[in-house]
Amino acid sequence: MKNPFAFLALFSLLNLSCESEKPDQTPVSPSSENATSNPAIDMLDASTSPTHSGKSFSSSWSVTKTKLSGGKQEGVELLTLDNGKLKIVVIPSRGMGILEVTMEELRLGWDSPVKEVVHPSFIDLESRGGLGWLEGFNEWMVRCGLEFAGHPGTDQFINNTGDKATLNLTLHGKIQNIPASSYEVIVDPEPPHRIRIRGTVYESFFYGPKLKLITEISTLPGSNSFQISDQLTNQGPSPQEFQLIYHGNYGSSILEEGAMVFAPARSVTPMNDHAAKFLENWQTYRGPTESFIEEVFLLEPLGNENAEALALLTNKTQDLATSVRWNLNELPHLTVWKNTASREDGYVTGIEPATGYPFNRLVERKYGRVPKLAPGETRSFTLDFGIHLGKEEVDPLIAETTDLQTQATLELIPTPPTTK
Repeated sequence: MKNPFAFLALFSLLNLSCESEKPDQTPVSPSSENATSNPAIDMLDASTSPTHSGKSFSSSWSVTKTKLSGGKQEGVELLTLDNGKLKIVVIPSRGMGILEVTMEELRLGWDSPVKEVVHPSFIDLESRGGLGWLEGFNEWMVRCGLEFAGHPGTDQFINNTGDKATLNLTLHGKIQNIPASSYEVIVDPEPPHRIRIRGTVYESFFYGPKLKLITEISTLPGSNSFQISDQLTNQGPSPQEFQLIYHGNYGSSILEEGAMVFAPARSVTPMNDHAAKFLENWQTYRGPTESFIEEVFLLEPLGNENAEALALLTNKTQDLATSVRWNLNELPHLTVWKNTASREDGYVTGIEPATGYPFNRLVERKYGRVPKLAPGETRSFTLDFGIHLGKEEVDPLIAETTDLQTQATLELIPTPPTTK
C-alpha cells in the first residue's frame, strides 16, 4: 500500500462511524457487570408512533424489547414499559415475571446473588433436593405455581395406568421457568389509554394438568402505579387443583433497618419454630445480618367492605413506600418472608398474596387451601401496585392500614401449624 497512514485513518473513521450507530440504551439487567455490551434493542411501540396519531397522552411512553446474550442469560428477552414516570421490565422468557420496576430513587426489586437473568433452559428444578428454582431467582415479581407452589417434597397422584404414584414436587412450581408462548403490546383506544403487555404461558402435561395463564401487566401514561391482571384456565376435561403465589421481592432501595410492613390482619402465625422466636417483631426489619436464617409469617389478611386488602412496605423514616392491593375472594392469604441476610447472600423481603401458604401441597390440601378449577373454568386475579414518594403520599396509606385493622384485634398465634 502506498500510504499505510491513510489506510489507518480510514479504518479509524469507519470504526467510529459504526460505533456511533449503536443504540445508546443499555440492557436492563440485575447487574451492569453482566450486561452485554451491544444488546439487540427493538422499539415495539411508543406514544410517537404514527398508529397513535389521533390519541392525546398525558405523558410520552414507550415499549422496547431487549435480547440478552452471554452466560446463562443467552437468548432471554426483556420488555421495558416506560410510561414516562416509571419503568417496568417484564421477562417473557421467564413466565412473564417482572425483573424490576423503577421510579426516581425507588426500585421494586433486589440484589440477588444470581446476577444474570437466567434462561429456563439452564435451570434443573430437581437439583439440590428440589431447590433448583433458586438458581434463577432474582426477579421482583415471581409467580409460584401453577400445579403446585410451595416447598419441595412429595405428593400422590394418579398416573397414566390409573394407579396411585408418588410425585416429586419442586420448590415453587414450574410457571416461572416456562417461556411465554406469545406476547403483544395493546394500547386502549379510549382515554386514558392504558398500555398493556399481554402474554400467554402454558403449563401442560400429557396425563397431567392443562393450565393456561394469560397475564396483563399494564399502566397509564405518567402514572406511579401499575397492575397485574391474570386469567387462569383449566383446559382439561377434569377438575384440576392449582396453587398460585405472587412472590413480590423488595430490597435495599426501601428495605433497611427499621423498615416496616403494614398489613391489616386477623392473625399472624409463624411458619416454623424458628420464626416463632421473632413473632413479636414480625412487622419490623433488621439491617443486613450475617448468617441470618429466614423468618416466615402467615397472615390472615383483613379487607374492606369490598374484600379489598392492602399491604404496605415503608422505609425507616416512612417517606418511601410501596403498596399492593388485591381482592380476598381471589387471594385470601398473605405470607411475609423476611430474609434480612448479608447483602452478598441476598437482603430481601417477600410480600406474597396467594391462594394459600408456601407449605408443601400435601400440607396445604390438609388445611383446605388447594382450590380446584372445573373443566373449562377460568379464574381471575388482579393486583394493583403503587410507588409512593414523600410523607404526604405515605402517611394516608399508613392511616388506611390503621383504619382497616380496627375491624379486628390482631391475634399473634405463637404455635406454628402442624405439618404432619
